[in-house]
Amino acid sequence: MIDDRQDLLLQVNGARRRVSAEGSDTLLTVLRDQLGLTGAKRGCNQGVCGSCTVEVDGWPVRGCLSLAAACEGHEIVTIEGTGRDPVMAVLQRQFVVRGAVQCGFCTPGMLISARRLLQDQPRPDAEAVQAALSGNICRCTGYRKIIDAVLAAAEELAQ
Repeated sequence: MIDDRQDLLLQVNGARRRVSAEGSDTLLTVLRDQLGLTGAKRGCNQGVCGSCTVEVDGWPVRGCLSLAAACEGHEIVTIEGTGRDPVMAVLQRQFVVRGAVQCGFCTPGMLISARRLLQDQPRPDAEAVQAALSGNICRCTGYRKIIDAVLAAAEELAQ
């Protein structure tokens, strides 16, 4: 058996982190299993559900589809790394106020995707929110409360 482990230096949530990964290890596996960052969830493990969404260079990506080695040299932000972001604080508050959080499994991925939308488009309409969240599956809320929460966050941030 050939050992294809390699040492990687990843920039995660503003800190340089050294990890050891096989060539086939996904970013999600390294984040959860080596760095203990469990906010990104392991759902379908096929890039469909969006529960593993994190940011790489400011863009939402599926952690389960991204190879850890390919992320070396890029800025990775997980839900844990957004704690001081004012946009995220408003989104989180509105998710709670609007009842958009039920089981919470999809919430980190939804928040990462919604954050990017509001950074790009501060005053989205419902269709833009729906499009931005289309890669994130929620089995609990039916999406209406989530869309309402993102729209309310946009309104609050515009004031």
